[in-house]
Amino acid sequence: MEVRSSELNADLSARMRRIEGQVRGVQRMIEEGRDCPEILQQMTAIRSAVHQASLLLARAYMAKYLQEPATDDPEAALDRVMTTLSKLD
Repeated sequence: MEVRSSELNADLSARMRRIEGQVRGVQRMIEEGRDCPEILQQMTAIRSAVHQASLLLARAYMAKYLQEPATDDPEAALDRVMTTLSKLD
């Protein structure tokens, strides 16, 4: 699915920039020799942020799919969507 909505595109881009900053922060923490619990806490925050961005994109995908007429077998389409969603966790 293409990210066509400018609002969705802007939201996802902002989230990815924020996540990128969090990852850089963890890199600095590792270089500085910070304690593992602090680093793990930040890594958990990164994982959560990526998960939320994935859910946002999956929701947009589903909304787009439901608005368009089915071009293939509904069972095949459902299988494709379920396979995609199962990869989120």
